[in-house]
Amino acid sequence: MKILALDSSAGYACAALLEDTTLLHEVCDLSGRAHSETLLPLLSSMLEKHRLKPHDVDLFVCSVGPGSFTGVRIGVATVKGLCSGTDKPCVGLSSLEVLAQNCRSHNGVVCPVIDARRDRVFTALFACRDGALTRLCPDCALTLKELDALLKKTGRVTVFTGDGYDKATDGLSYNKKRPTPERLRVVSAYEAGRLGYLKYLEDPGCAVFEKDLLPVYLGQSQAQRAREEQG
Repeated sequence: MKILALDSSAGYACAALLEDTTLLHEVCDLSGRAHSETLLPLLSSMLEKHRLKPHDVDLFVCSVGPGSFTGVRIGVATVKGLCSGTDKPCVGLSSLEVLAQNCRSHNGVVCPVIDARRDRVFTALFACRDGALTRLCPDCALTLKELDALLKKTGRVTVFTGDGYDKATDGLSYNKKRPTPERLRVVSAYEAGRLGYLKYLEDPGCAVFEKDLLPVYLGQSQAQRAREEQG
C-alpha cells in the first residue's frame, strides 16, 4: 500500500511517501515561507520523483491538530482536495500523537508539547514500553503549572518532544525528565504515515473521506484573542 503523509501543524511543512511502513521519500521545507506556498510543491516534486500521481496513492494521512491554526487548516484542506480528486480514504491523526512516535524507544512517559503561546502548551501524555505507546490522557491545552501537576501525578521518568520543548523543560519544576536529542523534537511525516497505516490495518473504519476530515484546534486563534482583548 502506498501512503502519502503530511504535517503542517508546526512552523514548517513536511511530507513523506511510504510503501506500507517502509519510507520511500521524506522532504521538509525549512525556509520559513507560508505553508500555502510550500506544501503543494513539496508533494508534487516528491510524487514526480517516484513517477507517481495522486491517483496512485492508496491512503492519505495528515495531522489534524492541535498546532498552528493556519498550518493545520492548510494541511487538512490540502488532503481534502487530494481525497476529493482521487476518491481515496484518509486518516486524520493527532499531531501530538504523531510527535510522541519520535520517542517510542523510551521506556517511561512521553510528553509531546506544542507551544500554544503565552504560558500554555498543547500536550498529552503517553506511556511507552517496548516501542508501543498507550495514551494516558486526551489532547489538551494546559498552563505550565497545570502540566507540572499532571506530571507529578505520574511520578515517572518523562521525555519531551515538540516545538514547546525548551518552554517545557525550562519552565517546569518536575525533575524526573530526560533530555531528548534535537532531531527527535520535530514532527516527522514518516512517523505520521507509519502510524496512519498501522491504525488503518487495525481498523479500516478509522479512515474517512474528504468531507469528514476536520481540523482540531483546542484553543482560540490569535485573531480571536485579539478581538476579545479589544472589547
